[in-house]
Amino acid sequence: MEQPLGMTIAWEWALRERLLAGEESALTELYDQFFPMVYGLALRVTGDRTAAEDLTQEVFVSLWERPAAFDPGRGRLRPWLAAVTHHRAVDWVRRRAIRQRYAAEVRPDPPPPSMEEQAVSAAVAKRVRAAVDDLPDGQRAAIMLAYFEGKTYRQVAGILGVPEGTAKSRMRLALQRIAARLAAEGITEGA
Repeated sequence: MEQPLGMTIAWEWALRERLLAGEESALTELYDQFFPMVYGLALRVTGDRTAAEDLTQEVFVSLWERPAAFDPGRGRLRPWLAAVTHHRAVDWVRRRAIRQRYAAEVRPDPPPPSMEEQAVSAAVAKRVRAAVDDLPDGQRAAIMLAYFEGKTYRQVAGILGVPEGTAKSRMRLALQRIAARLAAEGITEGA
């Protein structure tokens, strides 16, 4: 599209009014005139073509959604678009730096357990299950709901039809019994 003669202030006011009225041709005209500048600036700041494309789209969509944000009485359109683009691009670069720093700090997954560790874990799990099975009915039901089904104290209480305090007491007593039984069998917390 041919550039309006000198992109006068009058043209900018008229363009703003057309954007405020939701005239899509005004957005097209704005995009055709300023896409190269907005995209080029975003690309220079980010160094990333995809990011520059996304940022360019964000800038134009933002102005389309909130055309009153640009006020020709406070400044010209080209520098305003450049400032908006620059701020968004700098924010993108900062977010990328934070993501990269976080990724560098994340430790790799621990190695999978050895065969011996898996065998010990399976044996302990079997003893824990036996200890749970030997609990009184109310305690066993509370433990099963909370630890095997992931229910909260409140949910356990509701399902069992008991007060929340009773559900908590049953679980606390059950855990004490399980811990005592495992300790008697030589299984401690570190095992």
